[in-house]
Amino acid sequence: MCGRFALLSPGLDIADQFGVTLAFDVAPRYNIAPTQPVLAIRNHPHTQAREATFFRWGLVPSWAKDLSFGARLINARGETVAEKASFRAAFKRRRCLIPATGFYEWQRVGSGKQPIYIHSANGRPFGLAGLWETWHDAEGGEIDTCTIITTTPNALMEPIHNRMPVILDPADYSMWLEPGERPNDSLHLIRPYPAAKMNTYPVSPFVNSPRNESAQCIQPV
Repeated sequence: MCGRFALLSPGLDIADQFGVTLAFDVAPRYNIAPTQPVLAIRNHPHTQAREATFFRWGLVPSWAKDLSFGARLINARGETVAEKASFRAAFKRRRCLIPATGFYEWQRVGSGKQPIYIHSANGRPFGLAGLWETWHDAEGGEIDTCTIITTTPNALMEPIHNRMPVILDPADYSMWLEPGERPNDSLHLIRPYPAAKMNTYPVSPFVNSPRNESAQCIQPV
């Protein structure tokens, strides 16, 4: 799964990587957790222009009774995302990219777990494959939510965890964001990212608490 990540890249790097104009400042985030706002890139549902926006992390389908449903859907398994009721409509029409400089996983070591920070080898932000939905509350308000798609691990990730987020190559961003009339044609993009393009190192248990939000989260130990 992917349950915690960081976005430390400057706004100009994000704008350049994802081909968008940022109309707001992007502060460094060291410990992004479920239910929090996350920066995302999507094609606007009406104009189809690529834009940067914010979603609540944890997908809430339109038919869900309440917002708490999203806590169960922070991730979507790539193997079933095109068919599962919670995700198939979004997979066909509402996709996004979630910028991340790195993400965390917890590797079992003896009787405990060691947090590991996984990041790109070139220092550039990743584009994580995601889906989004709009949920309406009882007062008619709209809340946009999202999920991160996961897949099997690459050789680097396999000793750490049995899942990893789907990281897309920049050359594939348009194909992901524009599924067209044949959305299943892009299923081949749901695959492990090349291990040679990633690095990892252990970090302090300080990151275990989502209340901790500082550079200490990514300090090597």
